[in-house]
Amino acid sequence: MQENLVQLFERMNHLKVLVIGDVMADAYIRGKVERISPEAPVPVINTRSREIRLGGAANVALNLKALGAEVILCALVGNDAQGMELIQLIEKEGINSNGVVVSSERPTTIKTRVIAGGQHLLRIDDENDAPTTTNEQELLLKKALELVQNVDAVIFEDYDKGVIFKELIAEVTNLANELKIPVTVDPKKRNFLHYKNVNLFKPNLKELKEGLKLELNPKDKAEIEVSCQQVMSDLGVKGVLLTLSENGMAIYSGKSFFHIPAMPRDIADVSGAGDTVISVATLCLAAGCVLEQTLFLANLAGGLVCEYSGVVPIKKAQLLKEAIKHIS
Repeated sequence: MQENLVQLFERMNHLKVLVIGDVMADAYIRGKVERISPEAPVPVINTRSREIRLGGAANVALNLKALGAEVILCALVGNDAQGMELIQLIEKEGINSNGVVVSSERPTTIKTRVIAGGQHLLRIDDENDAPTTTNEQELLLKKALELVQNVDAVIFEDYDKGVIFKELIAEVTNLANELKIPVTVDPKKRNFLHYKNVNLFKPNLKELKEGLKLELNPKDKAEIEVSCQQVMSDLGVKGVLLTLSENGMAIYSGKSFFHIPAMPRDIADVSGAGDTVISVATLCLAAGCVLEQTLFLANLAGGLVCEYSGVVPIKKAQLLKEAIKHIS
């Protein structure tokens, strides 16, 4: 088993993945609070540092890169200073930005987190989540259809910021299916029911409830399996990976169903854990993993990144070390 894991992690180095979705900048302002403002009952933070990280679909790309894969991003940024900075950061990380469309019709999405003494005080979002314009859609679709022909897997990373649309999903998925390229999805509410005929569909509990308009007890394995069956029936997907926060994860293929509890962790921040899960699951799928092993590694990876503050990619060596330890 240990030898199989080492071989799997080696195969990841030879995979090429196209990530389509909402990229954003994750900005962090860190400082110290020593007094309350005389203008309003709010803390005054004295800034000590500022940092920009890749977020959204760009964080998925960063996770894939950290796992050894070659990555191409197909996304949208604004024709602004933040958009240019984001592209530079993407390229600095060794991620191919050939699929990134620069638009004058919307700003670059930025999420700014204000943190003091390890406490998350405030988040400020600069964004336009309106649906993409006809011109933006044409550019995104053209790039995506060109890029999908030379990859080993495709990920739709949807943050409901308006970049992904029904026709993009359908045309890319149809072409990928023709070429026998696996397609995985990290969905949100707006496009939930548009992701038909993909290989792996990865909602979390909230997304599943909103997308299917159902109630679900995350501790009831029978209910979990039935909900996965409903997803497969409604969307025609080949597999469902359902993340259940502190209740672990489940994976279902129509023939097999597995559930695994969450592993005990010192949780610092859950931000970006879903990005890590879809990245690991996609590479496992493209590398030919069985369902149970895919679930095990995705669950392990999602827990590991929660031990770090802020949105951070998985560390490949740490993941392999932990995986070997757990199977020994």
